Amino acid sequence: MTHVDPDAGLLSPGRAGSPAESATSDAAVLRGLLDAEAGLTRAQAALGLAPAAAADAVTRAAADEGRFDARDLALRARSGGNPVIPLVADLTAAVAGEHAPYVHRGATSQDIVDTALMLVAARTLDGLLGDLARTESALGRLAAAHRDTVMPGRTLTQHAVPTTFGLKAAGWRSLVLDARDRLRTVRASLPVQLGGAAGTLAAFGAFGATHAGELTEAYAAELGLVAPMLPWHTLRTPVADLAGALAFTAGALGKPAADVLTLSRTEIGELGEGAGGGSSAMPHKANPVRATLVAAAARRAPALAATLYASMAAEDERPAGAWHAEWEPLRDLLRLVGGAARDAAELAEGLQVHAGVMREHLSATHGLIVSERLAAELAPLLGRARAKSLLTDAARRTRTEGRALAGILADEPDLKGVDLADLTDPVRYTGSSGALTDRALERR
Repeated sequence: MTHVDPDAGLLSPGRAGSPAESATSDAAVLRGLLDAEAGLTRAQAALGLAPAAAADAVTRAAADEGRFDARDLALRARSGGNPVIPLVADLTAAVAGEHAPYVHRGATSQDIVDTALMLVAARTLDGLLGDLARTESALGRLAAAHRDTVMPGRTLTQHAVPTTFGLKAAGWRSLVLDARDRLRTVRASLPVQLGGAAGTLAAFGAFGATHAGELTEAYAAELGLVAPMLPWHTLRTPVADLAGALAFTAGALGKPAADVLTLSRTEIGELGEGAGGGSSAMPHKANPVRATLVAAAARRAPALAATLYASMAAEDERPAGAWHAEWEPLRDLLRLVGGAARDAAELAEGLQVHAGVMREHLSATHGLIVSERLAAELAPLLGRARAKSLLTDAARRTRTEGRALAGILADEPDLKGVDLADLTDPVRYTGSSGALTDRALERR
């Protein structure tokens, strides 16, 4: 029987092959754990709390990933509830000799797991932000190119008033930039974790540390993370902030995906994916696969974030269960949103805009799409009540008789001399769509 990697992603096409997948793999998590351990020894050496030779020895041993078997560590983790306990044993054995006692000295397992997951998050966000940059750039080009491409605006699934595709794409881009800003803020604040057994740093003091923040700052400097004000074993702001930013990003990418799924329907056909996906049974299909995967991610992300928020209610100085509940949802969320960002970039870069179809659909309601304009324009001429009554009756006749609204209104004696062709032209009623698009595109 063929061996299947349990982390292969067979049921996760959204993250398969994405930068986020490799950045969050078991190998990447193991790399983060080893980096966290080696960084701690180097930080202690930098402050004279450990020999420089010990820091070199631990770093060399930690760099050799071939020494460590992730599956074996996972199985052995069952006895203590986390993978750090067996990892420390293996790393200590790899260092051996006089420097072995400096492995993990003063730390607790949560220090290493939390720090490792912040490293994993940082490395994942770096790639994710790159894909968001691709997405916003492509959407910016679409918005500029289609600044004046008129299409039906829809509310509650029905035609409302005319809008432009440029404004729609500019709105999508604005959401992506909002997500970028939130993720940048979170990325810049990801902290190391260092508190020892119960968040007091007592063991480090016993080994000679004289200033509570000095070692934490040295540790953060070694790993390229931030030094927190306090140990955050049960103060889970970093995880909650990360969860919120990731869930927001999934939703921000889900909005254009939802629009593409609607507007690429066969009956509508105003948009299309550049390279649609095929069907196992229907050769004619060109499914909007990228949009589908992004939409799926947007639906899953809130529940994962909810688990991470729920874990904030953590008892004591270190909790049983609340912390452990975070690991898999956090990685899943990073993977999910990272994959969605990759797919959103591909979607935006290949999106096909069928401007002619959009223009045709403006006449689908025979002029009713500009009834709002007519109400505003005819009220001063006929009086508000008379204009409303006239338009209500004309709209009814337009729907039942299938005649153009302009033709029905032209039969009204009170409207002789009124340029109804102009008033009922959807292209002439897009409001400030162009100016709003320009304004949105000024944001960098």
